[in-house]
Amino acid sequence: MERFESKLGKKPFLVTMEVNPPKGTDLSEILKAAEGVRGLVDAINVTDGSGAIMRACALAVAKAVLEAGIDPIFQMTCRDRNRLALQADLLGAAVLGIRNLLLLTGDDPKAGDHPDAKPVFDINSATLMQVARGLTQGKDMAGKELAGSPRFCIGAAADPGAKDLEVEMQKCKAKLDGGAQFFQTQAVFDAGGFGAFMSRAKALKKPVLAGILLVKSAKMARYMNEHVWGIHVPEDLIARFEQAGDKRAECLAATAGLIRAVRDAGADGIHLYPLGWEDLVPDILKEAGIR
Repeated sequence: MERFESKLGKKPFLVTMEVNPPKGTDLSEILKAAEGVRGLVDAINVTDGSGAIMRACALAVAKAVLEAGIDPIFQMTCRDRNRLALQADLLGAAVLGIRNLLLLTGDDPKAGDHPDAKPVFDINSATLMQVARGLTQGKDMAGKELAGSPRFCIGAAADPGAKDLEVEMQKCKAKLDGGAQFFQTQAVFDAGGFGAFMSRAKALKKPVLAGILLVKSAKMARYMNEHVWGIHVPEDLIARFEQAGDKRAECLAATAGLIRAVRDAGADGIHLYPLGWEDLVPDILKEAGIR
């Protein structure tokens, strides 16, 4: 298995895909999804309580993905752990052979299914990147020597749809200074706006993977516009789904078209948010001319 890190800066167009751990212990759907995209994606992100929904441990599921023969990207948020636990889990990931990280601040628990949970937020994502890089250099956050150092490929999130791109670029540069080696973005629907972001992001000299969310219905799109931070599905796309007889066929066509558009706009790759339609990913990539 070729590791994701070895492809950065070498492969002309990268493809990653996100999976959510189950709310339980049954990994059959995760493993089925992984098998379906084997050879088509360069890595699979395993989310860490996305949406502040309690799910199985991302670290354990990332290990299962690795054992299935696909390099995982272990997502870690600052929401649920203090600096002791964050460092412990980073070292644990390395012990398990997991190298790729996407380090995030995390969603507020009030938005999830355990709204009374107490958030931690001991440090933010940029600081966590510095911590992860420090671990690779043999020292913990307190400057104590490690008995064996991990090897990490550190990723960060970016928001091409930010109202102030200058501020967003400052955030990206802070993450770059913290050790970020690649960026995966929030969901993109406006290829023109993404192109404007990429004209600035090229200065980072790191791969930027455009977030591509699979819209499944007009109802879903409107719900996400109202309740999910950072998502804005355009009205013209919602109208397409309102008129479509076959929602999966419309999803395939719309997603493939968007992938071609962001590629033309300068993306170094794509990061897919399938939201349960992982089985559609091979056809989407084929239609987009990616794989």
